[in-house]
Amino acid sequence: MAGVAALSLAAAPAQADELRDAVTADLPGLIALYEDLHANPELSFQEVETAKKLAARARALGFEVTEGVGKTGVVAVMRNGDGPTVMLRADMDGLPVIEQTGLPYASKRRAVPQSGIETGVMHACGHDTHMAGWVGTAQLLAARRDQWSGTLVMILQPAEEIGEGAKAMLDDGLYTRFPKPDYVLAFHDAAQAPAGMIGYANGFALANVDSVDIVVPGVGGHGAYPHTTKDPVVLASAIVMRLQTLVSRELNPTESAVVTVGSFQAGSKHNIIPDEARLQITVRSYSDAARKLLLDGIARIARGEAVAAGMPDDKMPRVSVADPYTPATFNTAALTQRVAALLAPRFEGRVKEVPAVMGGEDFSQFYRADRDNVESLILWVGGVRAEEWAKAEKGEITLPSLHSPFWAPDAPVVIATATEALTAATLDLMAKP
Repeated sequence: MAGVAALSLAAAPAQADELRDAVTADLPGLIALYEDLHANPELSFQEVETAKKLAARARALGFEVTEGVGKTGVVAVMRNGDGPTVMLRADMDGLPVIEQTGLPYASKRRAVPQSGIETGVMHACGHDTHMAGWVGTAQLLAARRDQWSGTLVMILQPAEEIGEGAKAMLDDGLYTRFPKPDYVLAFHDAAQAPAGMIGYANGFALANVDSVDIVVPGVGGHGAYPHTTKDPVVLASAIVMRLQTLVSRELNPTESAVVTVGSFQAGSKHNIIPDEARLQITVRSYSDAARKLLLDGIARIARGEAVAAGMPDDKMPRVSVADPYTPATFNTAALTQRVAALLAPRFEGRVKEVPAVMGGEDFSQFYRADRDNVESLILWVGGVRAEEWAKAEKGEITLPSLHSPFWAPDAPVVIATATEALTAATLDLMAKP
């Protein structure tokens, strides 16, 4: 999204005034909530306090609220006559990151993630803005029941950062115990776009994310006598180099993908050839066919290089793919085009079509659970402060990314923009006949 011009928040057509005024009136309370959420983040599947305080807000607005869906998830339902079912989602979890923003409400929380090593915890991905926007949208829609008809399902999802929360909620009956949506909407703050910009991708928006581990056996020995060994470092190195041809020579050039070896571990001393090497790989793709090609190719290359190195059958590399994986997020065409056309005049000059990215989002699961009947859309909402964006455009500073300990979005602009956009889209989808 780099290169998008900074956009003014001032311009608004007449039809936006009433809704925008309401957002402005609610904003101080939403910012207070945001700062509380930011100061008190919780890790994946540990979002107990967060879920409890937001569930209480939804109950106070008149929603039927169920907690503990998919471990720590929350489902809030408001039935308002005949019409479509719209589901709005926000994710709740923070990251095992020690915050370095210097904000007066910076997180000082510590917790133990899946790694088992205690760490600081931070909302370094902006889920606190997502939750504040979710509450803001709930407030506006609850106050405007005379303007819409249908069933509103608002969910707070756990464990997005480990790619398991959406599936956990679905496995716990999200589409059977509660009204199944016709439309699913969400937003994500963007660290590489000016505050207040709304971005959308038509079709694939985010990638399949697979984590692959390869254990490469060898026959260890003295580094001075390599002829008596089967060196797993050399074999693993050959595998790494050959993997580069999967994208460059086997995948259709019109498709995008990534195969990155993020970790190569072997040995402990200069003059010892180890018995084993280990590779950790992240694999990104969009289509299911491309994903299969890459994963099959990794397994084939690992075995092929081992055969070429003279390894016996009982010492072939062991390839494992983490399950579950994060599927690619797909924005369905009809819903994407409808919402983009609605928001363009409301946010004049601030709505842009943007390319898909190689990041992952388990929001994808809600569409994939029933592709024939569910339409889906996730929006980006830019979060870079105007003055920082201007400096970055001049090359004076480098912007922090999502997951950086320095990422601090322009929360008032993100929350106000997202709240208005989600409310406007929902009112349009559920408009009374």
